[in-house]
Amino acid sequence: MNQPYESDKAKRLKRNAAALMQKIKPDAKYGDRVPPGETVTERFPILHEGAVPVYNMETWDLCVNGAVKQERRFSFTELKGLPRVTVMRDIHCVTRWSKMDTVWEGILFRDFLRHAGIEPLPEAKHVMVYGDYDYETNMPLADLMGDDILLAFSYGGEPLTEKHGGPLRLVVPHLYFWKSAKWLRGFEFMTEDRPGFWERNGFHNEADPFKEERYSGNDFEIPEDEWVHKDYD
Repeated sequence: MNQPYESDKAKRLKRNAAALMQKIKPDAKYGDRVPPGETVTERFPILHEGAVPVYNMETWDLCVNGAVKQERRFSFTELKGLPRVTVMRDIHCVTRWSKMDTVWEGILFRDFLRHAGIEPLPEAKHVMVYGDYDYETNMPLADLMGDDILLAFSYGGEPLTEKHGGPLRLVVPHLYFWKSAKWLRGFEFMTEDRPGFWERNGFHNEADPFKEERYSGNDFEIPEDEWVHKDYD
């Protein structure tokens, strides 16, 4: 008797659903530091929408607006003058790769607020992060106040390359890496949440890698080997 026809997409969905039901085996070296469904790589894949921006650093600025006592703009020179820290963290991409023990240098977000004199209003509970070109991603303000959330200038002891978000990117290592906006240009403090670019286009609003909060619905998927075919360092 002929078996019922099953489309390739149906097979992929079934395989993905099965993977979600069973955690992948921990990496022998890193154990439970690796979120479910992720592959550890030594590569640093380069993924982004659109072209890499080219800046005139004499006119580049970072804007802070919304639910704050005073809106501000900062030059790159002003930001470089703020106290910096170095952190080592694992990073995880929604396209199923993880890179371990990455080293970043930059300004802690909470230190940026303090040293730059930025005072969010009491009702400011969310932040929209802006990056070029026309990119935005949202998260709770509380997610930005940890001891490893950076406005990052450098990676691996070297200035951040353009392809990885230089001259300045956000680094939020406890969330999938689309929340770590490249080519950082601004923060809008918000009294209510609203979705950013990828959050409007099928990605999960919270993005916790250890909960596999990849997508907002079952109809959205990315091929599991998508990242393997991208450029990388």
